[in-house]
Amino acid sequence: MKKEMKPFDIATIEKFTGRPGFIGTFVHSEKATVAHWEIAKGTELAFHSHPHEQITLLLSGKLELGAGEEKVMLSPGQGIVFAGGEGHGGFAHEDCVVVDVFCPVREDFKQQK
Repeated sequence: MKKEMKPFDIATIEKFTGRPGFIGTFVHSEKATVAHWEIAKGTELAFHSHPHEQITLLLSGKLELGAGEEKVMLSPGQGIVFAGGEGHGGFAHEDCVVVDVFCPVREDFKQQK
């Protein structure tokens, strides 16, 4: 089976704006989803869970994330890993740029507009 590279340009991908305070762009492979988020200062990331493993990397801003009572304040270059099914949420203390990697693919994000 021949594998093919699939280049992309994040600037040309349609943006998801259906969640107040968030602008998202999604790239999907066979086994994972990468989400690029711009999150406005003062935006709450509602506590939620999903079956996907999630790796979050903060590129800019100050972002508080946590699972239950345990919270971490992230600075650029820092990140966090959430297990599949682990409840989590947070708060953007500054305008933030974040990259999330989800495994397996977020089929629900494929439908977002």
